[in-house]
Amino acid sequence: MTSQPDTPTVAIPVIRAPEENEKSTESNDTKNGNETVNPPHHFRRKSNIYVDAVHLKPDGDMAPAQLYSTESGRLFHAGKIAIVTVGLPARGKTHLAVAITRYLRWLGVKTCAFHLGDYRRAILGPGKDVPDDYFFVNASPSSFLLRQRILQKCREDLYRFLDEENGQVAIYDAVNPTAAGRRSLAKEFAKHDILTIFIESKCDDPKIIEENVRKVKISHPDYAGWNAEDAVKAYLERVNAKIPHFETMDEPELNYIKMINAGETIIVNNCRMGYLPNRMVFYLMNLHIKAHHTYFARAGACAESENSYKADGGLSAEGDSYAQRLTEALLRHREHERKSFIAQGGSPTSVKPLTIWTSTRRRSVETAKHLQNKGYKVRQRPQMSQLNPGDLERYNEEEIKEKYPEEFRKHKLDPYHHRYPRAESYHDLAVRLEPIILELERERNDLLIIAHESVLRVLYGYLMACSTQDIPFLSFPRNQIIEIIPASYNNHMKTIPIPNTDSEGNFVPGLSARLAAAQNA
Repeated sequence: MTSQPDTPTVAIPVIRAPEENEKSTESNDTKNGNETVNPPHHFRRKSNIYVDAVHLKPDGDMAPAQLYSTESGRLFHAGKIAIVTVGLPARGKTHLAVAITRYLRWLGVKTCAFHLGDYRRAILGPGKDVPDDYFFVNASPSSFLLRQRILQKCREDLYRFLDEENGQVAIYDAVNPTAAGRRSLAKEFAKHDILTIFIESKCDDPKIIEENVRKVKISHPDYAGWNAEDAVKAYLERVNAKIPHFETMDEPELNYIKMINAGETIIVNNCRMGYLPNRMVFYLMNLHIKAHHTYFARAGACAESENSYKADGGLSAEGDSYAQRLTEALLRHREHERKSFIAQGGSPTSVKPLTIWTSTRRRSVETAKHLQNKGYKVRQRPQMSQLNPGDLERYNEEEIKEKYPEEFRKHKLDPYHHRYPRAESYHDLAVRLEPIILELERERNDLLIIAHESVLRVLYGYLMACSTQDIPFLSFPRNQIIEIIPASYNNHMKTIPIPNTDSEGNFVPGLSARLAAAQNA
């Protein structure tokens, strides 16, 4: 494996325990002259890389692509910003809120999303719905008081985040159906010295709406046991009955971005207020609400030394065999998923095609050749080249420790940000991969990414909101494909096994049967 020298890794979804991570070098304090450096890893926050951490409060560490830090925690000479979503249910508002949260946190902007639906469910209790007139302009006194109670609790938490926790961007995710209500909200936020930007997700394409409802809404317990078509129809009727007074954004004095039909058209009004808001506009121009599945797979073994960064060798015979089994496993899985989707009422035309991205390295390109021979589109991405190990190419960990003891010590203290001589750090790689992240958000097909493990670590870290303490220790063995499944609220991860393959990609006859027998024993 060609990468910046690292501590040993284990397979996803396990992050190594600190005592295992540093067993050989940190059983005692590391000494530098008279200075004693304590291992930092007992301060590492507990994390579960199975779980998308986008809704966890920031832990104070530098973010993966953060360029600098400040005492206040606010970046880009921007003050407090409130992003307010607008739109009917099933139009992708929550998807937008979560996507913006993920991207801004990746850049180091302290961001938190406040979903009004979460507060509504918490106050009403499980399984209870709002009154029929809850969204009406002339709601009954009891519905009006309930609405105010929910709004007050949500806004209290929002102000606390911005004022007491030094937050920078708060995302207020709600329907916000009327122009009068939006004007009032902007005035209220202005009193707290908060810049307000509205983002409306508008859909008039029935196919997009139905797809959103089918993927997100009809899994609600209210529709358990329903036929999928009947559930979609019932849900949309329920929305139309409960929110009869919705006004699309057309207030010339407000700052707003209107996304129409999953990003087919974008209207920007008055959003000329500094670098950070314009960065958000740029990101939204690359985003759409039609979510796709993303698959991660290691490139096959190289005919030359895998620890050589400069040599661009092709696949070995075993690497080519692995590429063939990878292709078969992925296509078999996708066919199973396609049949399940159609059996649940989905339209065959809604099944997304598969696109493959590779780096420009020969072994990555050749790993995709069996898919390309079957007619799948393969695109080479030069930004996805592996992390540059610099002067430490071909050195193992013991040799690095002997020849570069001071650099080795620094790397142990901060494996994400430390840069070996003439090498890249993981932070450098994350910054280099930002165009790929924007392309990933823009992609409408399902996507297979075949690359070196260092690249997969960073891209997986973005999609699952992993911390900088976790990313360098993620491992992608060659006996499985990682699938990221999007949902409106967060992403989910699952593994797809590659049969009869060990973690290095070698073919082992009967391995899958032996593992299955061991699990059933």
